[in-house]
Amino acid sequence: MRVITQQTLGGPEVLTIVDAPEPQPLPTEVLVRVKAIGMNPLEARLRAGEFPLIGRPPFVLGWDISGVVEESPRTWRFRPGDEVFGMPLFPRPASAYAELVSAPALHLVRKPTSLTHVEASALPIVGLTAWQGLVDLAGVSEGDRVLVHGGGGGVGHVAIQIAKALGAHVTTTASGSKREFVEGFGPDEVIDYTAVDFTDAVRDIDVVLDTIGGDTVERSLRVLRPGGHLVTATAEDDPGLIAKYEAAGMRFSGIAVDPDPVALRGLVDLVEQGKLRVHVQETFPFEHVADAHRLLDSGHLQGKLVLTL
Repeated sequence: MRVITQQTLGGPEVLTIVDAPEPQPLPTEVLVRVKAIGMNPLEARLRAGEFPLIGRPPFVLGWDISGVVEESPRTWRFRPGDEVFGMPLFPRPASAYAELVSAPALHLVRKPTSLTHVEASALPIVGLTAWQGLVDLAGVSEGDRVLVHGGGGGVGHVAIQIAKALGAHVTTTASGSKREFVEGFGPDEVIDYTAVDFTDAVRDIDVVLDTIGGDTVERSLRVLRPGGHLVTATAEDDPGLIAKYEAAGMRFSGIAVDPDPVALRGLVDLVEQGKLRVHVQETFPFEHVADAHRLLDSGHLQGKLVLTL
């Protein structure tokens, strides 16, 4: 089979396609013939050596997959021919930039007919991050006031829709150039952070979901109501920030996404109810992975990028 690997850290040009042995599924695993691979900014950081999550090269990047079960030798969960998707093994390497992936059956769910393989592959990491942050950690419910930072990004545009489906009043930040795009996902308010300081524009927020990091996390203290909750996907291990939030009587939670078939099925339910869609900005053939990574590096994304096979 073909895989996309790298021998050194560096720019997109280090990604190369090579032949490799087919993976052999262990008991409780399935072998998936991959149809589409969702791409995430994290993978560009790993490629460049900015974040040592999976060690040093050689390695094969990727987690988000959608495809067809080819072998299921010792699990009752799936059978050959089943269409499945998910985010296997994260944060351990899943080696998903490949034609075949061996994955724990428990980390996958059946792909509904309402999702294409491209759409399904784009959903797991961003959808699970938003779900685990808003539902599992923050417990957002009817009438809560939620602020989503970075509504135009992968996690952000999905989080807006999940929060709305939960009955929240949703405010989001986005650049003016993304306003029309973000408004399409149904937030109640959009704040152009390039023109307005969000700390002047909103108050009495119950839950902040941060996907931006930097000083946005600390400044969000000013917009939370007493006892409010900040959930961040970018600064989960900062003891100084945690102390500041606790001293102010606020809750601070970092989200490190993990495989979760229950949440995946929850996302599928929202898709089938017409309450959630994932936006794919562009697809790239497997052979053009370097071009896709150049776009990841640019940071100018609306939603997700996907590799197709």
